[in-house]
Amino acid sequence: MAAYDYLVVGAGLFGAVFAREAANAGRKVLVVDRRGHIAGNVYTQKIEGINVHVYGAHIFHTNDKRVWEYVTKYAEFNRFTNSPVANYKGELYSLPFNMYTFNRMWGVVTPDEAAAKIEEQRRAAGITEPKNLEEQAISLVGTDIYEKLIKGYTQKQWGRPCTELPAFIIKRLPVRLTFDNNYFNALYQGIPVGGYTKLAENLLDGIEVRLGVDYLKNRAELDALADRVVFTGPVDEFFGYALGPLEYRSVRFETEVLNTPNFQGNAAVNYTDAETPWTRIIEHKWFEFGKDEAGKELPKTVISREFSSEWKPGDEPYYPVNDEKNGALYAAYRQMAAKEEKVIFGGRLGEYKYYDMDAVIAAALARAGAELG
Repeated sequence: MAAYDYLVVGAGLFGAVFAREAANAGRKVLVVDRRGHIAGNVYTQKIEGINVHVYGAHIFHTNDKRVWEYVTKYAEFNRFTNSPVANYKGELYSLPFNMYTFNRMWGVVTPDEAAAKIEEQRRAAGITEPKNLEEQAISLVGTDIYEKLIKGYTQKQWGRPCTELPAFIIKRLPVRLTFDNNYFNALYQGIPVGGYTKLAENLLDGIEVRLGVDYLKNRAELDALADRVVFTGPVDEFFGYALGPLEYRSVRFETEVLNTPNFQGNAAVNYTDAETPWTRIIEHKWFEFGKDEAGKELPKTVISREFSSEWKPGDEPYYPVNDEKNGALYAAYRQMAAKEEKVIFGGRLGEYKYYDMDAVIAAALARAGAELG
């Protein structure tokens, strides 16, 4: 008999939720992760009393009441609302695009004036059926906003011209003829008090976790320990890149501690011009209103500049490249994965899918429910 019912590879959200559900159902679970910490890309590290989002900003938001009730069993959440700011060569604009943005851009005051300006620019561009991201953006917000607040940022983010990117990437762009600054507009939103690492610790409480363990380098030995494997790493790496590597965009961070209580006055500021090399600056303390868990004001701040880059083996994979070529390649890997009777593939890397956190949790709960009965 195997020592464990489930070996969960990866201690990120999908792995931690599946492991929790399996343990709650009375199964014996071992979690391994090749990193030296739990929580995957939502890992937070305390620096100068500030919970720093080491792998980039993560803001929990959902309209799924079941997911919210589940996640708040394992962490208390604060009331943080995502209201980023766009910086175009020193001009500051509200994100999402709303009446503050339109007033700053055009001097319009009423929703009718803003809608008329967008319509005027859409007609002038002559776009009827958007064929790419540029045309889709102009049809949504007009030429001025596209040129100042979308074009440069998006090309830095994806490493290719907007005319070469599919229209669907930007179809969900929030555009509001109101003064609402809530970017996600989700019913439930916030940041775990104590950081996401605390949430992961609570999910994995009482479950055996081994860190610094590379499953793919020790597969035979680890597979022998469990009846079933839940794999949340890259699906192409699982198969030794047999069909070639799937493509990702990656992100590099430059993080520094500053001897000032306030660098930019907001958690996220996007730099939307093409000349600034970073896409945005995160000031981590503002995810928790500039205070520690005891409510004490923090004298220093920590900022992270984000640089988007083309992924290469050895880099951290972040965003799947959702084009036709990679879609076809993933479909072929998925067929291979379906033949692995002992292995469940899940999560962002295991399914080659960009997941919001609430969707990852919902998917893990669904998979665990189907598996555990």
